[in-house]
Amino acid sequence: MSTLPDVFADPEDSQLVADAKKDKPEDHKFSYTERDVILYNLGVGATAKDLQWTYESHEEFAALPTFGVVPQFAASSGISLGWLPNFNPAKLLHGEQYLAIKSPIPTEGNFVNETRLLEVLDKGKAASVTTIVYTKDVATGNVIFENQITVFIRGAGGFGGKRSGRDRGAATAVNSPPKRQPDAVIEEKTSASQAALYRLSGDYNPLHIDPSFAAIGGFDQPILHGLCFMGIAGKHVLQSFGAYKDIKVRFSGVVFPGETLVTEMWKTGSKVIFSTKTKERGTTVLAAAAVTLVDTDTMAKL
Repeated sequence: MSTLPDVFADPEDSQLVADAKKDKPEDHKFSYTERDVILYNLGVGATAKDLQWTYESHEEFAALPTFGVVPQFAASSGISLGWLPNFNPAKLLHGEQYLAIKSPIPTEGNFVNETRLLEVLDKGKAASVTTIVYTKDVATGNVIFENQITVFIRGAGGFGGKRSGRDRGAATAVNSPPKRQPDAVIEEKTSASQAALYRLSGDYNPLHIDPSFAAIGGFDQPILHGLCFMGIAGKHVLQSFGAYKDIKVRFSGVVFPGETLVTEMWKTGSKVIFSTKTKERGTTVLAAAAVTLVDTDTMAKL
């Protein structure tokens, strides 16, 4: 049974950051049923034709791997950042997400999330804050998921300490696509109601549903959740190359519900590097992205 340390101490941290890391968040419980699994799968584009993802009595019924971002969401988004100078939640951007699947995903469960501040960087005019969450099965104590969530807060820098992060393996890999044609490409048009559906998996930020709130953020219309189009791209990799044990993405652009996502994939050893763009605008929305395959011999099913 794995447990996070109470503090991820770093001698390069400023006193402000060192003190913030000592503030240990309370563990957060999360329970779910098969209904929640189906709702998530539908939220990232599964359809009635995908019975293994949408019908609880199917012999291969399962949660998509990226369901692992759901149980931790309230725990990681609830961590206090008010100690940062000039902190303004309206200036917070979701920068990167890393998910490791540590154990088979139950189709229903009772979990507990352990959350810690992992790394805080002073980027001058901004702060970069990475939180780590272990999601554990209450009954067995086994870690099911590990998430590392990096957010950028504009205007909150200048507090001193580290400016560059440590190498954390797959969680921080650059994942530059090879200079050749992709091994697999999948296009998928999102629904105009994609964000309205995905938000039912726990992210109720009005930015994704309320046009007036989206306008305050500078958008003509509500935008799709980053974790939603991460899940759609993760589904594309799964369909092309099979199961994976971790996935990492950088959010590099916004998606509007109804747009078409194009995921290009390159197999390099045990990894599949991928990038996702919108077909209509040609905007890259997921970059520096990759998975580590469970079965490294899986070939693309083009």
